[in-house]
Amino acid sequence: MRDRTIDDFLTRLAARVPAPGGGAVAALHAAQAAALVGRVARHSTGEGYAEHRDTLAWVATEADRLREDALRLAQADTAAFTAVAEAHELPQDTDEARAARAVGIARALAAAATPPAEVIGVAQVVVELAEELLPVANRTVIGDVAAAAEAARAAATTARVKVEINLGGVRDELVYGELTAAAARVPTLVARAERLTAAVREQIAA
Repeated sequence: MRDRTIDDFLTRLAARVPAPGGGAVAALHAAQAAALVGRVARHSTGEGYAEHRDTLAWVATEADRLREDALRLAQADTAAFTAVAEAHELPQDTDEARAARAVGIARALAAAATPPAEVIGVAQVVVELAEELLPVANRTVIGDVAAAAEAARAAATTARVKVEINLGGVRDELVYGELTAAAARVPTLVARAERLTAAVREQIAA
């Protein structure tokens, strides 16, 4: 994932292959959101921002960490969905083989739902950072705070769909509960992202 060009990634995304798919896209939305937050923090420097220097440095560092996390999740999602495809190819010529295949598919689906659930968590923290950033950010780049909020929202809503798609195959009650809890956080996250974008638009229009 890290070494592919954008064109190569999009070509693979459009191809008839198991992965990458929507889960990887969600993770890359989150990575872009984090990068935008880091960009705004690094444009907010100089004497005019000295009072908030520590906050801005912390936001930039956290944004970098989240960007790395999101890229890791994009790779994990691609690997997980390849494993789902492989599980579906397991033999089913005997009762034992069919039972083993069913177990393998259930495990693969649970594993495949985990990266997008974690993407929701990344997106949530990105939105929290953007909220910290907006009041102290360089006014010339506050549009990118809104861009970060919108990218984080896209990451979360896309990831939620990918979690929900796989829930039907999850047999472990604990894992099922964790996944549904992650998906349940999305509406609040979306509302916070919308408020951020609205606040930026108000400032731009003022």
